[in-house]
Amino acid sequence: MTNIYQQRRKTLLAQLPKDSIAIIVGYQQKVRSKNIKYHFRQDNDFYYLTGFNEPEAIAVLEQSSGRYHLFCRPKDPAQEVSFGARAGVEGAISIHGADKAYPLVEFEEVLLTLIANCPNLYISDELGRFSSQLLCWTNQQRLTCSFDTPKCFTSVHPLAEILHPMRVIKQDEEIALIRSAVNASIAGHVAVMSNCQPNTNERQLASLFNYTVAQYGCDDVAYPNIVAGGNNAICLHYEENCCDLNDGEMLLIDAGGEYQHYAADITRTYPVNGQFNQQQKTIYNIVLAALDAAIAKVKPGTPWNHLYETCMRVMAEGLLEVGLLDGNIEEIMQNESYKRFTVHKTGHWLGMDVHDVGPYHDVQGKWRTLEPGMVFTIEPGIYIPADAEDVPKAFRGMGIRIEDDILVTDDGHENLSAQVPRTVNEIEALMSSS
Repeated sequence: MTNIYQQRRKTLLAQLPKDSIAIIVGYQQKVRSKNIKYHFRQDNDFYYLTGFNEPEAIAVLEQSSGRYHLFCRPKDPAQEVSFGARAGVEGAISIHGADKAYPLVEFEEVLLTLIANCPNLYISDELGRFSSQLLCWTNQQRLTCSFDTPKCFTSVHPLAEILHPMRVIKQDEEIALIRSAVNASIAGHVAVMSNCQPNTNERQLASLFNYTVAQYGCDDVAYPNIVAGGNNAICLHYEENCCDLNDGEMLLIDAGGEYQHYAADITRTYPVNGQFNQQQKTIYNIVLAALDAAIAKVKPGTPWNHLYETCMRVMAEGLLEVGLLDGNIEEIMQNESYKRFTVHKTGHWLGMDVHDVGPYHDVQGKWRTLEPGMVFTIEPGIYIPADAEDVPKAFRGMGIRIEDDILVTDDGHENLSAQVPRTVNEIEALMSSS
């Protein structure tokens, strides 16, 4: 794997101006309460370029020489007995491929030497760990050199501007890891669907999902599970997962496992009792038709916004036919009255971050077109709150979202999450057999 990170660093440095320096700051471990710490999760940009998964580490890349400097915690037998092994300076070189490595306490001294005559400094510091020091660092040379020495005026740039577009197109190794996350999540969703029934609590199903993806090698979930019964599904990022599920209501579960730093993101919605009533079936099939129409458009060259526009039109047509929208379809599309029930965008990049980084527009500001190696979600939804008194009662308190993970291939697409039951018949068949 070291060669993958080495190649990524090489690709990045090739895009930086001559003689520039890049600083990539890793995350620190966070405290949950007193001396209890949260499980450590590395910054994704840092991990993407280094594969180094210890807290507090900092990487520095030199464009001119291609050298990779890694600053990390030194070996400490006492600390390692209590909190686990460290790579140390030696391991940073022998295991993780650094050209030079140093203990963290030497970071500022070494950095000031490296950037003394650096015209452009690129920084990736997501949580602002060194925000207050940047100005001092970049002014150090001109303020401390003799009066007749040429001064260096360093410009500071966000590394994300160059790095994040790289992360949009997934390498084969990344696609394999995303597949593993998705396959684990497929099993998790099937397990939850099979065990859903009235009087089950949302938290039980959330825990079942976590247990199942762990059996497939996931150390964690990619984001807090959304397990929302009935009107709870109206809240797009519902996380309480504390309510009992009621007969006659729908359950929306939006959950994805994380496998070796790569995420899945899948949503399914189905009746708590395993049988759709007529109104549930009607709205569900509108959402599924929108999802399938958008997936059918996925191929290289398709503009990103066409997926959203396709979903919105199909759902607007369905809502008009069912009587939840008034007017004609062209007026509805123009005045966007469908947005009352379709309240969010219908997809995002997927990768190391569940809402992965990278632009949705090209350098001219036009919508980006799809390319092989892109992975993203498509997730249309219709939401009808319980207090929507102008809507027939049978439709109220219903949030339906269906989300699949899509890979763009050379000649079209692959629905990575298609094995989670999607149609009314598939869902009812699985739930009735459980």
